[in-house]
Order: sequence, then C-alpha cells, then structure tokens
Amino acid sequence: MNTYANTPYDALETGMQASARRLCRAEDFLVYASSSGNHNPVHLPRADHDGDGAPDEPIAPSMWVASLISTVLGNQLPGPGTLYLSQNLEFRGRAHAGDELTTTVTLTEKRPDRVAVFDTVIEKADGTRIVEGVATVIAPATAMRFAAGDLPGLTVQRHVHFDRLLELAEPLPALPTAVVAPDDPNSLGGALLAHRHTLIEPILIGDKARIGAAADKIGADLTGHELIDEPDEAMAAMRAVALVNEGRAGAVMKGHLHTDDLLRAVVKSDGGLRTRRRLSHVFVMDVPGLDHLLMITDAAINIAPNLDEKIDIIQNAIDLARALGVEVPKVAVLSAVETVNPKLPSTIEAAALAKMADRGQIRGGVVDGPLAMDNAVDEQAAKTKGIRSLVAGHADILMAPNLESANMIAKQLTFLAHAEAGGLVLGAKCPVILSSRADDDKARLASCAVAALFHTWQHQQAAGR
Repeated sequence: MNTYANTPYDALETGMQASARRLCRAEDFLVYASSSGNHNPVHLPRADHDGDGAPDEPIAPSMWVASLISTVLGNQLPGPGTLYLSQNLEFRGRAHAGDELTTTVTLTEKRPDRVAVFDTVIEKADGTRIVEGVATVIAPATAMRFAAGDLPGLTVQRHVHFDRLLELAEPLPALPTAVVAPDDPNSLGGALLAHRHTLIEPILIGDKARIGAAADKIGADLTGHELIDEPDEAMAAMRAVALVNEGRAGAVMKGHLHTDDLLRAVVKSDGGLRTRRRLSHVFVMDVPGLDHLLMITDAAINIAPNLDEKIDIIQNAIDLARALGVEVPKVAVLSAVETVNPKLPSTIEAAALAKMADRGQIRGGVVDGPLAMDNAVDEQAAKTKGIRSLVAGHADILMAPNLESANMIAKQLTFLAHAEAGGLVLGAKCPVILSSRADDDKARLASCAVAALFHTWQHQQAAGR
C-alpha cells in the first residue's frame, strides 16, 4: 500500500525539489483515450497512422505526459491537499510506449494565500527534455498522510496474445481450408476475413444459391474462390473430408451447420479423418490481464470422458500449446478441491493423470492435479494452501472433469472476464475449426491462426524438426 505525506505551505522552502519516474505503457494510452474521449489513432496501439497498411508505434498523448506533473505535485511536493491554479506547458518532444520518463518539480516562489510556484520538467531516460512549464498551486495548510491502497485496479481489455498469434501466422502460406456450408453471413464472412488476412485459402462447399445470397448480404465478391455446389449438408461435410484425404485441404472449417453433422463425417471409420488419438476440443483464450494464453479442454465434444480418454484430451492440448510457442505447457487437472478424495472420482483421476505424465504416458508438458480453479491460476491462492507445484498458479491448460464444467469456465471467461476465445478440434488428420455465431472477428481470425500454426507444427514434427 502506498502512503503519501505532504509538506504544508509553512514548511515549504524555495529550491525544494521532487521527482518521479514512470514507464510509458500502451495500456496507459488506452485508459487515457477511454477517460478523456480523445481517440486520436496516433495514440492507439496497432493503429495505422500513416496509411501504409502496417501498425505504427503509438505516440504518448501530450496531455497524458503532462499529467505526470500533477502526479508529483499531488503525491510528493507539496503532496496531498494540493490544488492547481494554473499550468503552462511547452512540448519539446514526443514519448512512446516503452520510454521511461522522469518528472521533476522545483519550488521557485512562495506567494501569499498559500500560493506556490514550481518549475516543471519531464525528461526521457537519455536526458532529452520533452516538456517544460510552470505550475502555480495552492499548497496544503496542514500536514496530511494519505494511503492509496483502497483505489480500484484497472484491467485494460486488450487481447495482445491473439495479436501475437496473428503476427506469427500471417507470414505463413495460406492454409487450404474446406469450409462446410458457409451459407450465412457470419460463417461466410469469417472465412473471407481469414482469407484477407492470408490465414486460409477457403474452398467453399455447400448450396451455391444460399452461399451466393449470403455473399450478397455482406457485399462480398466470390470471384476467384473455389465453390463446390453441394446442397446436402451431410454430403458437403463428407466432400470436405475427402478434400483433406486427397491432399487438397489442410483443415476443415465449420460453417452454418450443426457441429455433430460435421464431426460425423470426420469420425467415419471408412473415409473419415480418424487417427489413433481421440478427438477433443481446445478453447484458446486471451484473458485481459493474464500474461499468457489460457487453454481449456474439453468443452465441446467429450461429455464425460474416462481416464483413457482424458490422456488423449490432455495430449492434444499439450501439442497445441507447443505449436503456439509454449515450450513446456503446464496442465492443471481440475476438480473442486486440491486433495485426493475417494468420494470425488475426478480427484482420483487427476492424481492418476499427474503420475502418468511423470512416467512418460503423457509427453511434452507438466501435469498436476487435482487442483481447484483458484490455485490452478492464482499463485497466491496456491501459496496460501501450501501447494508446491510447477503448475499451481501458472497453468497454461485447464483440463476440466467433464464437458459441462469446461464449457462453463470458457463461457464465464468470455462473458464476465471479457476474454476472446478461439479453438480447434484436434486428434484428426487435420485441425477442425469450429466457430460460433457469437464469435466476433478477432475470435474467428484467432481460430484460423491457431489452425495454421498447428498445421505447420504438425508438418515440422513429421519431418523431425
């Protein structure tokens, strides 16, 4: 908790000085844009300021920089109780995200009625002076101390992890993707958006007339896109699977049809895309305020998986995490408690899965369980309960006991914590992209980026790289 003490007017002496350092962060500029209403794109992360098609580094808003002067006056000298009368400013340079700024105020004059005048300067780390000015304030009359621990924290709703995935995936060759029944604006628009970002090369399979009508609704031109006319959705799904087996497609994408109808074609024993691995779904989530991607499995396919099925579910998630750049993924096998309790079968299975990973039956990651949700993702919660684990408090992957609990976790993060969620079905010969009508553009793009990165990783693994 920060505690601030002031210097009352009678104790002020000419020449007194105070300084504070502050690291400029892009999040600060977003908070300023939200609170001030100044949405000038030159100050916003990932905005294209000069129109060259590439995002530019955000420039710190000058008035945000100037506000750092009030931080020193209000917190240090004179400190709590200080009120502004005037501030003149001259901006001599610019600051950017990542710059460390030092703000210094120097008392130059005391006037009647508790008026104090300060020279104010802001400099970059190399000594470059970017702001000069003079502040006139009313200094506090009496000594005061102030504890700032009761101020609310702020979480900026940025999805920097999905931005990173898009940056990693966009240079890759567009992944040929069989899109099944994209005959509504959402599914067709998502596929075409991913194509514009060079993530996929869509092969549209479905009712030609309905797909054309959907294109008209969103003003899309389908010229140049391969379109296979197949009005029957079940047959369209089978045609998509055939394209994968023929080597023409490297992924399958769900359009405007039921997930079961698509997966029925995927899991067919004759001509499907089954492997020795069980199919499972992984949500890849970008949670504001969390410093890494969070994956949740299985929230879409396996309703009540048994122990053998959970081995494959975890292995699928570990493989995906590695494909996305997590060197050694940490898997928390969840239950309601973090101790083994024979009355809770999920705790027994969690402990067994952790031991299986120790013995090499699950490879490529660290698995621990049972862990409750709090001590899986919060380091302090784990310490409070005396849990010593490489996973506790740092989980990259949450393995839920069943579909219901996994789905609830994912939906809570999406609608209460404002997380973005993309995801894939894994365990087949190729990634299967599932989308929801509730997904926004960022989620649709993220799912395609994840598929492209996983497809590339699979080929690298097959080649022994």
